[in-house]
Amino acid sequence: MPHRAPFLLVSEITDLEPGVSASGIWRLSGSEEFFAGHFPGRPTLPGVLMVESLAQLGAAAVLADPRYAERLPLFGGIDRARFRRQVVPGDELELTVTLGKLSSMAGTGHGEARVRGERACEVDLLFVFAPRDA
Repeated sequence: MPHRAPFLLVSEITDLEPGVSASGIWRLSGSEEFFAGHFPGRPTLPGVLMVESLAQLGAAAVLADPRYAERLPLFGGIDRARFRRQVVPGDELELTVTLGKLSSMAGTGHGEARVRGERACEVDLLFVFAPRDA
C-alpha cells in the first residue's frame, strides 16, 4: 500500500487475493486526532474516513496484482455510499473489498465496513490509474 501515517487507515490485512478482493481491520484506539473535533462530547468516525479506509484496502488488492504493481490507483468516483451505524473510539472496523472490472485505465470495487458483524458502511468505488512516480 502506498499510504503512510498519518493517513494509513488500515491496521491489518487479513486476506488478499490479488486483483480480486481483500479483507482487513482498522482498529480505532480513540487517540486519533479527528475524534477530538468530530464531535466533542460524542466522538464519531467521519464517514469519509470509512470510505477512504475501504479504498486503501482496495488499493492493496489492486497493487498486489502484477499487472498494476507500478500504478497508483486514485479516486475516480464514489457511488451509493451508505452509512448504517455510528463508529466510535474503541471500535474495530472489519473491512472487505471486492474488485469489479479492471482495465489498463481504471477499475471498480464494492466495499463494506462492519463493527461486530453489523454493517457500518457500504460503497461502490471507481478508481483511475496514474503512474506511481510523477
